[in-house]
Amino acid sequence: MQAACDSVLDDIEDMVSAQDPKPHDRQFARKNIVPRASKRRQQQTEDPQADSVIPGTQKIWMRTWGCSHNNSDGEYMAGQLAAYGYKMTENPSEADLWLLNSCTVKNPAEDHFRNSINTAEVTERFVLTWRLQLSFRVQQIDRVVEVVDETIKGHSVRLLGQKKDNGKRLGGARLDLLKIRKNPLIEIISINTGCLNACTYCKTKHARGDLASYPAEELVERARQSFLEGVCEIWLTSEDTGAYGRDIGTDLPTLLWKLVEVIPEGAMLRLGMTNPPYILEHLEEMAKILNHPRVYAFLHVPVQSASDSVLMDMKREYCVADFRRVVEFLKEKRRYHT
Repeated sequence: MQAACDSVLDDIEDMVSAQDPKPHDRQFARKNIVPRASKRRQQQTEDPQADSVIPGTQKIWMRTWGCSHNNSDGEYMAGQLAAYGYKMTENPSEADLWLLNSCTVKNPAEDHFRNSINTAEVTERFVLTWRLQLSFRVQQIDRVVEVVDETIKGHSVRLLGQKKDNGKRLGGARLDLLKIRKNPLIEIISINTGCLNACTYCKTKHARGDLASYPAEELVERARQSFLEGVCEIWLTSEDTGAYGRDIGTDLPTLLWKLVEVIPEGAMLRLGMTNPPYILEHLEEMAKILNHPRVYAFLHVPVQSASDSVLMDMKREYCVADFRRVVEFLKEKRRYHT
């Protein structure tokens, strides 16, 4: 194989010809050259600006709209960001980045959310976590630091995949993550994410997915730790608390009795929304639990419509009579209910 230098020498020899000027001719020609000042290219005095952005040193303004589950997600995200070094601020004008966390189930929350997006677009640095067209999947709030880091650097980030373990969809964030509570006296605990239904009108299903319940032991430990931190109320939340445990071989009353055992004197437990089909199976046990002195006599049972045909079209999986039975039974077993 011919060496690279050989090809260079061949090229040089090819450049020599009989018509080239003689050495003394070159010298004579050089004397007749009139020197001309060449225009030098001005060197740039400004070096390209290095990326001086150091993630973890900026101020973050966070705003949450929507249900208690969404508020719990927001508290987890704030806790992780603060632990990493970001400073959470209450003043949006001094923030380096806005984190907007919304649930679009209700129109007022969505309207406020969209108005804030329009304002945030001026800064071009914001993170969206919401329940319809997700830029930051609600199931991956444990990656909020990663997302904010990249956004601070000027990148666009989308997390759209679902978290799975051996093919089984996982629930939301780990319960042992740090969080900053909006109300230091109230701990909001999501006992499960997603649901078992497929209602025709629901947007939440697209964001939260199918039912995924947390193990009872983890929920009890989270409650116990919260009480040690000074919390005096536990709010249990999810898209459907009544469906808890159906995917892991347990049920809601079993979980509630375990939680009641760790509620200290002066503290209370509050149960979130449950759909009629699942609470119907446990009315006797639920009545006993709601009569416990450390459990609020509160139950959120949606009716949606007083028309069986409408409920059928909505694929609600219950009828008006089912709803009446839940309400009348609990009213009979309890002095009052909210």
